[in-house]
Amino acid sequence: MEKPAAPGPLLQMAIEPKSRADQEKLHIALSQLTAEDTSFHVKTDEESGQTIIAHIGEHDLDIIIDRLRREFMINVNVGAPQVAYRETITRTHGQDFTHKKQFGGTGQFARVKIVFEPSSYDPDLLLASSIVGGAVPNQYITGIEKGLRSALSAGPFAGFPMIGVKATLVDAAWHDTDSSALAFEIAGRACFREAAPRLGVQLLEPIMKVEVVTPPDYVTSIIGELNSRRGQIRGQETQGLAVVINAIVPLATMFKLEETLLLRSNGRARLSAFYDRYAPVPSPGRDPPPAAAMFA
Repeated sequence: MEKPAAPGPLLQMAIEPKSRADQEKLHIALSQLTAEDTSFHVKTDEESGQTIIAHIGEHDLDIIIDRLRREFMINVNVGAPQVAYRETITRTHGQDFTHKKQFGGTGQFARVKIVFEPSSYDPDLLLASSIVGGAVPNQYITGIEKGLRSALSAGPFAGFPMIGVKATLVDAAWHDTDSSALAFEIAGRACFREAAPRLGVQLLEPIMKVEVVTPPDYVTSIIGELNSRRGQIRGQETQGLAVVINAIVPLATMFKLEETLLLRSNGRARLSAFYDRYAPVPSPGRDPPPAAAMFA
């Protein structure tokens, strides 16, 4: 199965040494592992101070933990894996916003009108301008972009980073003395936040391509397991003495899937799983998952 490229880490977990004496050893080991593997990421959560590690999938994180324990001889505690959900918009809406404040003899002024529209889950913000004549100064455009990126870093639905957003600046106004890049940054950020309730914000989850190779006797049991995890069977074929089952399965339902398939097949099934795409989470009315410390 060809392995598609994931847009970034899809799973993350908190990690800490069991002994405070191993804190520095853990830091050095994680630095070495990130240098070896560009898909492995480490950060410190600003609020909790926890060390967070992130990778493409559960198996990748298991390998990291195993190496820390066996190769680097560090006993660690780990938290439950957290899925890297994303948010997107589903509707187009134009928003006009004016930022205006007065501080004694000086003030802040910036007016923007921006049309927001979906952009096919593109991971980066697409910013364009349709203003003709009287071009907006570059520093103000930079301020608008900075404000929008700030707003998109934590979406309005559950605080997850947003993808698939195109923003087109259709009108703007500024003042010779009271306007600045900061004023336009504030206006850009506030403009999106005011528009958000009309944009049909939607929660997305990573979907994985799954391939299971199993003896024929276990096909029914394995398909039942995949279906129970919101999997969709895409096909199956016989290869020699084995059956290859192809499916797509939400990453959020795949925890301990490999262990379960081994139990269902007396240790004979083999699982491969690769990133496929982001897709809307069913039942959007349910409580969203926690967004704490997610990688952008």
